[in-house]
Amino acid sequence: MDPQREKFLNLKTPPARLSAEETAWYLGFATHDIPVLVSNGLLKPLGHPNENSTKFFAFITLQEHRNDAKWLTRATVAMSQHWRRKNDGRITRRNQVSEANDLATGVLTGSLK
Repeated sequence: MDPQREKFLNLKTPPARLSAEETAWYLGFATHDIPVLVSNGLLKPLGHPNENSTKFFAFITLQEHRNDAKWLTRATVAMSQHWRRKNDGRITRRNQVSEANDLATGVLTGSLK
């Protein structure tokens, strides 16, 4: 485990607001999962941050989420759906490139009828 993460998780009193990385550590998600949870409305950053600004999350709210099995299930499902969509897109693009290469190879070798 990352020493910073371990040190943070062992704090007796965590800070009132957590960064995205600390939020991920506390909830058991990867850091890159936090923007997905925000975009799905499962996490709400404090205030009204700009799209490209640092986002902070209220510890008290995260504590509630961490103890709520239904919220954890919804968040896990949202992550699964996100990665399924991303991977489906990657497979589709890979197939399209493969088909285009097959067509180009057929045209170049003259094997198309």
